[in-house]
Amino acid sequence: MPSAIVTEGSAVVAFLAAALGLLLSFALERMITPVPHSWWRRSRGSFCLHAGTWLAVYCLLAVLLGRPWFSMTIELALLLLVVLVNNAKMKSLREPFVFADFEYFTDAIMHPRLYIPFLGWWKAIAAACGFCLAAWVGWWLESAPAGRFVWVGQLGAMVTLALLAFGLLAVGIRARTALTFDPSRDLREHGLISCLWRYGVAERVVPTIKSPFVSLPVIQANTARPNLIAVQNESFFDPRSLFDGIRPDVLAEFDRVKASAMEHGPLDVPAWGANTVRTEFAFLSGISQSALGVHRFNPYRRAARGGISTLASYLKRSGYRTICIHPYPSSFYCRDRVYPMLGFDEFIDIRGFSGAERFGPYVSDMAVADRIAEVLSAASGPTFIFAITMENHGPLHLERSAESDVVDLYSRPPPAGCEDLTIYLRHLRNADRMLGRVCAALASSASPGGLCWFGDHVPIMTGVYSALGSPSGATSYLLWRNDSQACRSPETRLGAEGLALAWLDAMGMLVPAELEPAASGNER
Repeated sequence: MPSAIVTEGSAVVAFLAAALGLLLSFALERMITPVPHSWWRRSRGSFCLHAGTWLAVYCLLAVLLGRPWFSMTIELALLLLVVLVNNAKMKSLREPFVFADFEYFTDAIMHPRLYIPFLGWWKAIAAACGFCLAAWVGWWLESAPAGRFVWVGQLGAMVTLALLAFGLLAVGIRARTALTFDPSRDLREHGLISCLWRYGVAERVVPTIKSPFVSLPVIQANTARPNLIAVQNESFFDPRSLFDGIRPDVLAEFDRVKASAMEHGPLDVPAWGANTVRTEFAFLSGISQSALGVHRFNPYRRAARGGISTLASYLKRSGYRTICIHPYPSSFYCRDRVYPMLGFDEFIDIRGFSGAERFGPYVSDMAVADRIAEVLSAASGPTFIFAITMENHGPLHLERSAESDVVDLYSRPPPAGCEDLTIYLRHLRNADRMLGRVCAALASSASPGGLCWFGDHVPIMTGVYSALGSPSGATSYLLWRNDSQACRSPETRLGAEGLALAWLDAMGMLVPAELEPAASGNER
C-alpha cells in the first residue's frame, strides 16, 4: 500500500509541477519588452500554442530527467534566457527576438565579441553560473521516484500531459492567425512562444519572388562595360546632424566626392544597429522587405538559397568577373554557401587579409581599400567588386578613446555619456579615407568605372542617442564615376532595394523600360 501511495503521489507531483510551470511561464512573458497581452486576452490559437509548447517541452524533460520540479525549473530558466536576450535586443536594435535569432546562439559561441557585450559580460556570466548552480542544486535536492516508469505513476502522468500538449498544439496550429511580421506588434498580440512557433512554421515556406534583375537583358560585349565597385561600409551614416560640435572634416572626402557624384542622399535601410545581411540582400537582390515576409529577418537562411537573380548574377551573365571582399570569416551568415548561389565567382574573406593592418579589433577600412585597388589593377576584363567592411563594427563601448581624439574630432567637447560617439567618429574618419582611396584607384584606372558607396545601418549608440536624440535610421549613399564631374542630382532619397538599379541607370547601363518594380511570379 505505501508504495502505491508513493507511485500515485509522483503522478500528482508531475501534474502540479506542469500546472505551476505553465502559470509561471505566462508570468515570465510579462517581463518582455514590448509586454504581450495577458493570456486571457489572446486568441484561442495563440493560447493553445503557448500552453501546448510549454507542456510538450516539460514532458520531454521530465521523461528524460525523472524529476518534475527540476524539469519545470530548467524550462523556466531557458524561457528566462530568451526573455533577457529579447530585452537586450530590443534595447540595442529596437526589435524583439524572433525565430531566426535562435541561429545567433551558435554564432554567439563562435563570435562572442559581436553579441555577448550587448547582453552584458557580467550579466551573461552571472546567468550561466546561476543556471549551472540551479541545475546542480535541483538535481541534488529532487530524486527521481522509484516508480517513474509505472503507468499509474509518473509515466502515466507524462503520457496524459503529452496527449494534452499535442491536442493543444493541434488546435493552435489549425487556428488562423493573422501575422503582420512586424515583430513588436505580433509579440504584443500573440505572446512570445506563440510568435516563435508561428514564425518558425512560416519560415518553412519560401515565397516565389521575382527579382528585377532576372528580366534585364544581358549587356553585350560590344557595349561599354565599366568596372563597378560597391562598398557597403559598416555603420556608415552622417552623424553631424546629431551634434554640431563634430568637425566637418571628419567626412571631408565624403563631402568632396558627393559634390561630383551622379547621385547621393539618404538611404532607407531595413535594419537598425545590426542585421547587416538585410541591407546587403536588399541591395543585391532588389527585393523589398515586404515581399520577403518572415524571411526579411535573415534572408540568407532560406530565401537567398533558391536561385534568386541578383546584381552579381546579372553582371556575371553580362561577362563580368564578380568578387566579394569581406575581412571576416566567410562562414558567418553562411556567406560561403550563399554567395556562389547569388552569382559571385570569388570570395576574399579574412584568410586573404593575413597580416593586414587592424584599427581596433577588426581589419581596417584602409586595408580593404588597398585590396580593392589590387584587384582592380589586376583585372583583365570588366569586374564587379562588392566589399563589406568591418572596422566600425561594434560593440563600440569595448574600445577606449583618448584626449587627442576629442581634440581631433570635435570643435567643442560632446556632452557626457557620448564616448561611443568619439569611438565611432574615429572609425568613421578612416571610412572617409577609404572612400578617397577607392575613388583614387578608380580615377587612376584607364578603364571607365563606377562606385556605389553606402552604409548598412546606423551604429548602436544607445547612450549617445539618449543624450543627443536618435537619428531617423537612414544611412547615406553616393553614386560616382571616374569619367564625370557633374552632379546629376543634388539629393535623392532611395530605399536599399532600389539602389543597385539606380546605380546601373546612373552608369548608363539601363533603359527606362527596364526599371519596373519587382513582382511575384515563377521566375526569381
